Amino acid sequence: MIYQGKQNEYFEIQNVDYNNYRTYRPIVSGALQLLWFLSDGNKLIIDSIPHTFNRNEIISLSQHHHVQYDEINAMTMLRFNSEFYCVLNHDSEVGCKGILYYTPAKIPVVLIEGLELTVMNDAWDVTHMELEMKDSLQLEMLQMQLKRILILCTRMYKKQGSMGYIDDNQHDLVREFNFLVETNFREHHSVSHYAGLLNKSPKTITNTFKKIGEKSPLQAIHDRIVLESKRLLHYTKKDISEVAYELGFDNVQGFSRFFKKQVGVSPTDWRFRVM
Repeated sequence: MIYQGKQNEYFEIQNVDYNNYRTYRPIVSGALQLLWFLSDGNKLIIDSIPHTFNRNEIISLSQHHHVQYDEINAMTMLRFNSEFYCVLNHDSEVGCKGILYYTPAKIPVVLIEGLELTVMNDAWDVTHMELEMKDSLQLEMLQMQLKRILILCTRMYKKQGSMGYIDDNQHDLVREFNFLVETNFREHHSVSHYAGLLNKSPKTITNTFKKIGEKSPLQAIHDRIVLESKRLLHYTKKDISEVAYELGFDNVQGFSRFFKKQVGVSPTDWRFRVM
């Protein structure tokens, strides 16, 4: 079921299973996604890395992820573009700046259980019904339902992970740091640059990451650069030097040393292995 608005707004809910996953193709590119798995053993390749997801797990994928369906038994997919609902403009906690979509080099996985499963089922059912309503209020109602679903997922993700043990100010700091990395990692590779943008000291950023049990902020930056490196090496035919310059390195030698230190092999060897 699809909603398409007059200003290029796009919202979609689709059921994908073993019978149609091989032929299913997205209609719109550059969309954010929520995938809710309704059975065990669903296999996806995300940015060339294989993953298996099981019943009542929900994952969020940004427009930057490269996704292949290796084996899908049953899942329901929610997809929307920024014209329909850009969380950057609507609500920073549940949108483009939120932990669901811009956590560098990490795919958020939410497990739904108990009462939360009933609430989530209700939210998706109401959204299905709203997709059938063809009136002047449909866009606003669908946006409200999407925001409700995103808030539910965000709450569960924070509660299930270590972020549930930090206060809102610390959570906001991690979220803002991650968003800034996502939008600037090609040009800026130092923690001090992002700390300056946030009017915080690098030590404050580092201590907050340490408190929640995450990797260091510097490693978060490195992980995001590595992830983009792998995407470019695997999904494009760009030379190693082109990849290096696109990611802010002054020369190919510096990029190759960085990549080998992080991954264990050179960019050329990694590309050869995955092709």
